[in-house]
Amino acid sequence: MQVAALYDIHSNLPALEAVLVEVARTGAERIVVGGDVVPGPMPNETLERLRSLERPVDFIVGNGELAVLAEADGNDSGVPAQFREGIRWNAAQLQPTARASLTTWPATLRLRVDGLGSVLFCHATPGNAHDVFTRITPEESVLSLIGDSDADLVVCGHTHMQFDRRIGPIRVVNAGSVGMPFGERGAYWALFGPEVQLRRTLYDFEDAASRVRLTSYPEAEAFAAQNILQPPSEEKMLQAFNQT
Repeated sequence: MQVAALYDIHSNLPALEAVLVEVARTGAERIVVGGDVVPGPMPNETLERLRSLERPVDFIVGNGELAVLAEADGNDSGVPAQFREGIRWNAAQLQPTARASLTTWPATLRLRVDGLGSVLFCHATPGNAHDVFTRITPEESVLSLIGDSDADLVVCGHTHMQFDRRIGPIRVVNAGSVGMPFGERGAYWALFGPEVQLRRTLYDFEDAASRVRLTSYPEAEAFAAQNILQPPSEEKMLQAFNQT
């Protein structure tokens, strides 16, 4: 079985559409959506596109879904003040069926993948959707976050930067971000089986930015400019993440 892993889409529907074209070309039998489909500028449209796919799709929950659901339930989303308006907008936009679907997503998913063995998919770490580590985080720190896992491979996202590294006996791969990349422009994802392929899909960035700007998303302009047209550099984000 070959599995495509799509993480951190953040409701960037144009990026997702481009990736799905490439996924279809690979012949992958299954798709794992690794959390943070929301928040973003096109939440209902993005969720509906994923639900309409003919091939099997598995969803796991990310910190983005947890924040939007908390807001929808009238609870503290726990996000910094500068991002709360976007969270509130996403919570208000979610249709009842979409909201109900998000509440059912598990924190982890385990699959056997040809050539790779037992693969554990999670958003950040198996026990916490908010944990942060990158390709340069010291191994001992990552081991303390991952915990004792009997998987051959752990697949994560959350920090929006791809990597493939070994942590003790476990191979850990970050699939990158489809909708909000850090680094070169594009939509990042990964293909598993029988090897690991870190992929980057190009799409029409100007058109995507225009589509985002047409939404009523309160962060539409910033999203178009900073997440599609000119994402922050990997170096800048590595420094930011590893200061915390």
